Amino acid sequence: MDLLSAPVSIFIFVLTVGTSLYGLYGNRNVIDNLMLHPYSINRGKKYFTILGSGIVHADLNHLLFNMLSFFFFAFTLERITGSLFFGLLYILSLLISDLPSIIKHKNNPDYYSLGASGAISAVIFSYILFDPLTKFYLFFIPIGIPAYIFGVLYLAYCAYAARQTGDHINHDAHFYGALSGLFITILFHKGILSNFIQTISTQLALLI
Repeated sequence: MDLLSAPVSIFIFVLTVGTSLYGLYGNRNVIDNLMLHPYSINRGKKYFTILGSGIVHADLNHLLFNMLSFFFFAFTLERITGSLFFGLLYILSLLISDLPSIIKHKNNPDYYSLGASGAISAVIFSYILFDPLTKFYLFFIPIGIPAYIFGVLYLAYCAYAARQTGDHINHDAHFYGALSGLFITILFHKGILSNFIQTISTQLALLI
């Protein structure tokens, strides 16, 4: 894999890993200062955390999971779409995926959120549009799931989980990040949706 052909992905990867590790093991104030805090944002403060929260993580497992997902999809997607679009997709998705939480928790001073999950969901779902038949392998399922089926299941799960409480995971960010990845890609890449539908239709016709 020629990583140098995906400079934006490299920059995001290094920045996120470096900042997260420094915050986790060097200076915890970095994480505390960059966490998304809707209560402050809705009172005209800490706007920078809308983007800053995407480069810090709660713990090492959180960081590893997100960065592995990023590594498997981001570098390839950037080579497909170009660096300018990829950078735009990532930044816009970070913003869009946080908006529901900012609105939902605007009067809750105890709510904080962090991590790149929203933007990474956008990257994965943008990739699905380009390669809907690629297989996704999950730890607890021994066979590959076609990407377009995984996408439907993922959105359904996030919508369900967002209505539950107690797991401290921002499922809203996952859900809206995934949707933003779809919509932004469709908006900027004319014909991608028709190609996506045609690919799936052809595959289904072969199975019937």
